[in-house]
Amino acid sequence: MSTSPAQMSDQPTALRAGAEEQAAALPALLARAEHLAGAVLLGDHGRRRAGMGDDFWQYRPAQIGDSRRMIDHRRSARGDQEFVREREWQIAQSVMLWVDQGASMRFSSDAGLPLKADRARLLGLAVAVLLVRGGERVGLTGTTLPPRRGNAQILRLAEAFTTDAPDDYAPPEHRAMIPSARAVFISDFMGDIAEVKLALTKAADRGVRGVLMHVLDPSEEAFPFRGRTIFESVGGSLRHETLKANDLKSRYLERLGARKNELAKLCAVTGWQYGLHHTDASAQSALLWLYRALDTGSIR
Repeated sequence: MSTSPAQMSDQPTALRAGAEEQAAALPALLARAEHLAGAVLLGDHGRRRAGMGDDFWQYRPAQIGDSRRMIDHRRSARGDQEFVREREWQIAQSVMLWVDQGASMRFSSDAGLPLKADRARLLGLAVAVLLVRGGERVGLTGTTLPPRRGNAQILRLAEAFTTDAPDDYAPPEHRAMIPSARAVFISDFMGDIAEVKLALTKAADRGVRGVLMHVLDPSEEAFPFRGRTIFESVGGSLRHETLKANDLKSRYLERLGARKNELAKLCAVTGWQYGLHHTDASAQSALLWLYRALDTGSIR
């Protein structure tokens, strides 16, 4: 197929406009992420666990496999049970992020609410800011941006988050998972559940634990549609028209509930944490939950 001179002259203009639009989004996203991260109390993320280090963490009962050198004889002398003195883990770990860039995320039911994509990007970048400040290495799943420290990495992440994917539903990226690392997946998880199962199973096989943050618009929970309604995916690949939208409500809510339950069970099986966030709720509360869940693994 041939291209006319007029079309060729329009291409650089369109490319420049797209580049300028993406560049303009970077400072705003960075500023919001920095502000949001500043509202969360920064602790020693990822360091309160047993391992190599000098600082005392806790005593625990001796277990099969512990060497005699690990026994703390002074503490053990207080009773009939032997105790091990554990030290605090002080090696920065790697945290890998996957933030859904698919078209389904570019949806908001009200002008006063953020797009799901905007909220997901904000949470992803803000938690990265907290992690980097805590001395961790942060990057993307896959091979495009390996985990690194420093403010330059935050800028790279912000740039990556401003790029939209063309497909309606983007599958989680599970390549190049670093053994025993941590991961964060943020999405509406409206796509093929088999892709999520594959990603979390591969992660679990490599000892990767993490947090799955499920982001939904409030209308996707309430299904407020009645009468004649045309449902169309953001990317335009799916379209359904009905004269009685309210007749679909019960079936839709049943399927949505089943999806949430399936995601929660999948996380439980693979050792991940499952969290549900609505875009009309506070971004600060979502970030605080996400940060604590990633840090301690204790929030359900």
